[in-house]
Amino acid sequence: MSYLTYFNRLFPVWAVLLAAVAVLVPDWFSGLADQIQLLLTVIMFSMGLTLSGRDFARVVKSPAPILVGVALQFLIMPLAALLISLALSLSPEITLGMVLVGATAGGTSSNVMTWLAGGHVALSVSMTMVSTLVSVVATPLLTWMLLGQSVDVPTLGMLMSIAQLVVVPVAVGVVVHHFLGDRIKPVEPVLATLAMLSIVLIIAIVVALNVDRLTTLGPVVALAVVLHNGVGLAGGYGMAKAAHFDERTARTIAFEVGLQNSGLAVSLAGQFFTAGAALPGAIFSVWHNVSGSVLAGWWKRRAVLEVQEPDARESGEVNE
Repeated sequence: MSYLTYFNRLFPVWAVLLAAVAVLVPDWFSGLADQIQLLLTVIMFSMGLTLSGRDFARVVKSPAPILVGVALQFLIMPLAALLISLALSLSPEITLGMVLVGATAGGTSSNVMTWLAGGHVALSVSMTMVSTLVSVVATPLLTWMLLGQSVDVPTLGMLMSIAQLVVVPVAVGVVVHHFLGDRIKPVEPVLATLAMLSIVLIIAIVVALNVDRLTTLGPVVALAVVLHNGVGLAGGYGMAKAAHFDERTARTIAFEVGLQNSGLAVSLAGQFFTAGAALPGAIFSVWHNVSGSVLAGWWKRRAVLEVQEPDARESGEVNE
């Protein structure tokens, strides 16, 4: 095993370690908030370099995983948010914040974790885009149905954000791969390392920006957020396996269901409701990056047993 491969496999360690440093010395990272979009762009471009147009063509030809994943996204997460909130007797405003998190689309973190875990990146990107489009109707509808609250989803802003942070950099990477594919293959471990360092830094920045909320967070609310994320990851994976999808697809669906666009939930809560309602989304933003990185690292160490198609490179694997 090369040193680079070993370094990459310790991804969860670096994520937790840097998150801890951000809690202790938040000033080291909070000033880097403006760099999050640039870091995400670098990650998405790196992923695009490992993909080809054929990868997305295969996703389009077999849309069942997208349909199942998006359906699970808007069934499991909103209901889990409400049931967990009721079970833990959370206040109405915290319950509202939990449901808002559950009713949003998958976040861009799902694409990164899918890549690092050896999932189907093209499928993950496609699911994020589809769930974002569906959320334009689903987010306000589910919030109203479950809580009797109405919200206006910033449709254009969401679509522009996904285009800028996901679609464009991935598309540019795919184009570059088309012309330089053979030259890119040998440096894929370097690309994975670059993405890993970027997401670890993003985690530290997010933790630093929310350290005040973390220090005043009640244990019951923390438990609710952890349970919500865990139900999404486990439910997405379990239901995907129950639907007889292969291991890589199941991992992809797990991340897409369990990792939410919690930043949008925070924005909606702050705009239409209360600061307290924004708390679950803020904590979710921190926790799902940490839990996702740990799970991605754990899955990365466990080889996929199914026979794979020749395009296995799309997972960004860095095995020896």
